[in-house]
Amino acid sequence: MISEEWLLLLLADAILILHVLFVAFVVFGLLAIYAGYFLAWQWVRHRVFRIVHLCAIGYVVGQAWLGMICPLTTWEMALRAEAGAATYAGSFIQHWLHSLLYYSAPDWVFGIVYSVFGGLVLTSWWVVKPGKRIH
Repeated sequence: MISEEWLLLLLADAILILHVLFVAFVVFGLLAIYAGYFLAWQWVRHRVFRIVHLCAIGYVVGQAWLGMICPLTTWEMALRAEAGAATYAGSFIQHWLHSLLYYSAPDWVFGIVYSVFGGLVLTSWWVVKPGKRIH
């Protein structure tokens, strides 16, 4: 039988993985857009991909400017607390994903980094213009 604590920790780990995938989409998406410019990858000009990518970083920048904590972080921590687990004292995957995603710096540093990155994403709309449709 599965214990409630085990299930809560499993859900917390799933949220952590989702969080890492979100960050990877934002970071590697921008790298792909600029690489696609030089390598003539047409998929990086796909309008839906570009809108979703811009909205993703826009959401992060907005949170930073408003001083908000990401809801994924809040949900993950709440699940771990409910399970009675020490924060990030779990599995190997959890430990390394946490190390990649969370680091300590003053809030203003994150605001600047996110804003600069958001500016690069926004600039990509002029450098690597989205196309109308890709067949």
